[in-house]
Amino acid sequence: MERVRISDTLEFSRLIYGMWRIGDDADTSPAHVERKIRLCLDQGITTFDQADIYGGYTAEAVLGGALKASPSLRERMEIVTKCDIVAPAGRYADKAVKYYDTSRAHIEKSVETSLADMGIETIDLLLIHRPDPLMDHHETGAALDGLVKSGKVKAVGVSNFRPWDWDLLQSAMSNRLVTNQIEISLKEISPFTNGDLAFHQRLGTRLMAWSPLGGGTLISEGGQLGAVLDELAGQFGVDRSAVAVAFLLAHPAQLLPVLGTNNPERIAKISDALKVDLDRETWYRLYEAALGQEVP
Repeated sequence: MERVRISDTLEFSRLIYGMWRIGDDADTSPAHVERKIRLCLDQGITTFDQADIYGGYTAEAVLGGALKASPSLRERMEIVTKCDIVAPAGRYADKAVKYYDTSRAHIEKSVETSLADMGIETIDLLLIHRPDPLMDHHETGAALDGLVKSGKVKAVGVSNFRPWDWDLLQSAMSNRLVTNQIEISLKEISPFTNGDLAFHQRLGTRLMAWSPLGGGTLISEGGQLGAVLDELAGQFGVDRSAVAVAFLLAHPAQLLPVLGTNNPERIAKISDALKVDLDRETWYRLYEAALGQEVP
């Protein structure tokens, strides 16, 4: 599995296992979660994506159960997690509305809770999950810098930020933001032309791509896009999802797709995307099918 340098001290596997559904599985036992982790590690997938809110604020503890049962797993993993979403569920069940909190107090408390839930000493990468309209960038930036200095977090980044959100936060920090996790897929192609990818390519930022299968809709997609996916899947001897992920891998920005499934058979096939080599013409066939029309 190709390794991608995210910062001076941090490398990720090119494909990332997303754990947003891990708490929804009928079996959340440490043994079952460990099996999923090992299926990923066997393919060279060493990077695991979490967030405090996943599973109604339970997913980190589910992962922590497996890590506490098999501590040696942690040495082979890079763990990403996120904070700032406060939703009326779990530990925040008393809240009246969903909101974002990028205050120093909330970020620091979230990190302490994540470390405890996962039973780890350091988070490899912490992301601010959503842009906060009430963000005091000086306070948020200082909080993130402080967490890196403390050693509780190795590196920091953001998720779902537009270029101007990124610039605002980065302007108040001494540490570099190392990634932005954004939605991008054959069902969400706007980042290819709205400036998001171009902005980060210029900076040399390695972007993480969430929902690379369009929330699973690409598995059953019909029409022209479905037909092209099926044709290429047959040509390369893989399933549709591998082709859809390969579409992202082919981009020169070195996107890192984040794939989540609870099905062990599908987990074992995540790396099939690496078997698909799309040339420029074939990439544009998929892009055109996603557009629903010929490019201008």
